[in-house]
Amino acid sequence: MATEEVNKPPSLPSYPQLILNALEALNDKNGSNKTSISKYIESKYGDLPAGHTTLLAHHLNRMKETGELVFWKNNYMKADPNAPPRRGRGRPPKPKDPLEPASVLGPARPRGRPPKDPNAPTRSPKPKSPSGSGKPRGRPRKMARPSGGIGVSSTSTMVTGVRGRGRPPKVKPSTLTEVSVEH
Repeated sequence: MATEEVNKPPSLPSYPQLILNALEALNDKNGSNKTSISKYIESKYGDLPAGHTTLLAHHLNRMKETGELVFWKNNYMKADPNAPPRRGRGRPPKPKDPLEPASVLGPARPRGRPPKDPNAPTRSPKPKSPSGSGKPRGRPRKMARPSGGIGVSSTSTMVTGVRGRGRPPKVKPSTLTEVSVEH
């Protein structure tokens, strides 16, 4: 980080040292967040480089990845070598059984269904065995539609006994009959 060396005054210690000094001075048991660390550094060392917040964030992330700092609940704290590692949310992973050194693992299987073998003999479909009742299994097949199309009169559908889908058309009388009314 050449820009860090150029912009930094000679009296200012390195950023990891600044961060560790801030954590020691703040001395919070739950750790300190980035804002409180930044405010402490700004109050203690007056003139800081122009990109102070960016440099602080970069060094905090680097120290977190190397294990110098522990990041827990949005706070940074010094790593304690005797403390057990903190567990996040969710179910812990199952412990893996160690493999014996004598066992040899084969090549890993690829994901998904294996491809069909083109040289494999084709199986003929099973012959249908008749069931006890004589009826075929499953839903019965649809009946064939009556021939005649849309313009078929309702009398012809009544004769065949097969109705089409939906409401049947209204039957209109073909001839009008005169009705005589006598008093």
